[in-house]
Amino acid sequence: MSELITADLVDLDLSADTKEAAARSLAERMVAAGRVTDLDGFLADVAAREAQMPTGLDGGIGIPHCRSEHVTEPTLAFGRSAARIDFGAADGPADLIFLIAAPAGADSDHLTILSSLARQLMNAEFTGALRAAEDPRQAAALIRGDQPEPSTATDAEASTKTPAADASGDQTTATPGGQAAAAAGVAASGAAPEPAAAAAFAPFRIVAVTSCPTGIAHTYMAAESLERAAQDAGIELVVETQGSAGFDRLAPATIAAADAVIFAHDVEVRDKDRFAGKPTVDVGVKAGINRPAELIAEVREKAARGEISAPAAASAGADRLAPMDRAGESGDRFGTRLRKWLMTGVSYMVPFVAAGGLLIALAFAIGGYEIASAKSVADHFVWTETDSWAALLFQIGGAAFTFLVPVLAGYIAYGMADRPGLVPGFVGGYIATTIKAGFLGGLVAGLIAGAVVMGIQRFKVPASLRGIMPVVVIPLISSAIVGFLMFVVIGKPIASAQKGMTDWLNGLSGTNAIILGVILGLMMCFDLGGPVNKVAYAFATGGIAVSDPSTGSLKIMAAVMAAGMVPPLAMALATTVRGQLFTKTERENGKAAWVLGASFISEGAIPFAAADPLRVIPSSMVGGAVTGALSMLFDCTLRAPHGGIFVVPLIGQPFLYLLAIAAGTAVSTGLVIVLKGMRKTTRPETATPAADGEPATGAGGGGETKVPVTV
Repeated sequence: MSELITADLVDLDLSADTKEAAARSLAERMVAAGRVTDLDGFLADVAAREAQMPTGLDGGIGIPHCRSEHVTEPTLAFGRSAARIDFGAADGPADLIFLIAAPAGADSDHLTILSSLARQLMNAEFTGALRAAEDPRQAAALIRGDQPEPSTATDAEASTKTPAADASGDQTTATPGGQAAAAAGVAASGAAPEPAAAAAFAPFRIVAVTSCPTGIAHTYMAAESLERAAQDAGIELVVETQGSAGFDRLAPATIAAADAVIFAHDVEVRDKDRFAGKPTVDVGVKAGINRPAELIAEVREKAARGEISAPAAASAGADRLAPMDRAGESGDRFGTRLRKWLMTGVSYMVPFVAAGGLLIALAFAIGGYEIASAKSVADHFVWTETDSWAALLFQIGGAAFTFLVPVLAGYIAYGMADRPGLVPGFVGGYIATTIKAGFLGGLVAGLIAGAVVMGIQRFKVPASLRGIMPVVVIPLISSAIVGFLMFVVIGKPIASAQKGMTDWLNGLSGTNAIILGVILGLMMCFDLGGPVNKVAYAFATGGIAVSDPSTGSLKIMAAVMAAGMVPPLAMALATTVRGQLFTKTERENGKAAWVLGASFISEGAIPFAAADPLRVIPSSMVGGAVTGALSMLFDCTLRAPHGGIFVVPLIGQPFLYLLAIAAGTAVSTGLVIVLKGMRKTTRPETATPAADGEPATGAGGGGETKVPVTV
């Protein structure tokens, strides 16, 4: 293979003023050298790669690159621009431009070029020498790693073994600042996706997983927060968001090349064994939103100490342990593990609740409440009758509701015991519905099913039976045990408890109902989509997840949704009324909070709570309590489990319902303005002026030094 770069591929006076012109100028040199066969075709491949992700790096460096069928051999061209060219780097335009070309399909060649160049670009002396180089041959020799020869020497005399020609050198040579580790990480990544190539220059690589019970807001907020913190720290971080729309699994090569792992999750990480054997930080999803820089620093410290999680097969029987059981080895207490098990079940149940509940609510809006007694549309359906369509919606929604308790129980068991827990969990959940044990019965059935499977998995069995254990033995034995317990032993007492709770809710009136509304309002606003919020929401949705919910259950659902809308609406109003009390970033977030609050997405207030929790959270809780109490006082009802103001026509007492939301929003807004105003006026002499968009800091004001999370 020819040399990676020669003097003919160096332009120390690159006159281009755009990245496209710079790429063309350098590519023309590759064509003249016989290394590119089709200039326009190659430039099209470069542009396609550039469109995927900017190739600018901090420090005034641009690295446009691609794999192309128009390239005959791995090649690097270098240009130095006095005018500087914008390649999308955060710190501004680049004056050192490296155009990297590799033949199509030549992954190893492409990555070798990147890794050898990465090792050198980490060295400020190297980039300084390139900026000072006066001769193309000198610059080419510097890039190849040669000792510079006199300018009269030929390229052949100047050439020595290049770093690109010795991949093993890239992996083993210790260089300052962890450069060898970065180069080795690139080489080890194998078939890592092309968009990650530009980030291969990072000296430290992290993979992260974020997830939350609903997989809507927290999951993606945590991912964005971690990515921004990683960018600020100058490291590479790739996130797998396990959200409600599913997840794109990280490539095995990406995980293998990572130096450390961060889990920010409130439900169990799916296929967690993929990340075994690496330094790991395991926290709740809100920690990923509120303190990403701390998590990154913590995992880097673990990597420096050589502290790693247990390999997948490090201990006897580890392959048979449940995901949550393995998670417990990292130090989780039983209460934490129990919460995660329950949240796993809730996260899988919520889409069934939303789909079924909204369909039923639409059916009532079209055909009235008497549509619940309509004949099956399989036997009687008239295309031109509104009632037939209403009955269709009602019966589809009812079908979705029949899965609620089985799905809840099945996935609680899954969170505990992985896939072997699904069968007994679903069986136990279905039995709970047949004996009218309801939501509470599903919770118990799921926990029992998971515990039974975990117990069976601990038995040592002959090697000849291991193949049929997950397919035949575990489902058979666990389903029989769970079915026996639910039908004969504990099912009836749970059903009685469920009936007692339903009767109590139906009998709520006056002061008792208002107190319950206050409690639910406080819970909904305490952690803004976190575990306490989800407990209140699950309590409400469990009450309406039946074909004929009680009036008390409908009131609870209305109070819960109304209270959950208050925090983001209050923050949006506060940033509108007294914008000077908020940073520029918070004012921008306030615009989005209008829509999030109106849609019943409590997480819209998280950026404000993360920046100033001692003022925002109490204010939100007071407003939520007011709204919850008023909703119960006004006897508002709601059959839809979600939707915000978009399902107001389906709400009982809609005008009073909106009044309750407005009252709570006004209370929260007033409180947060007063509390923030007190902060501004009580310590003006200690405040340090800050640029627009940044929070002021002051002596003794620990709460004011937090940087708001941007979403």
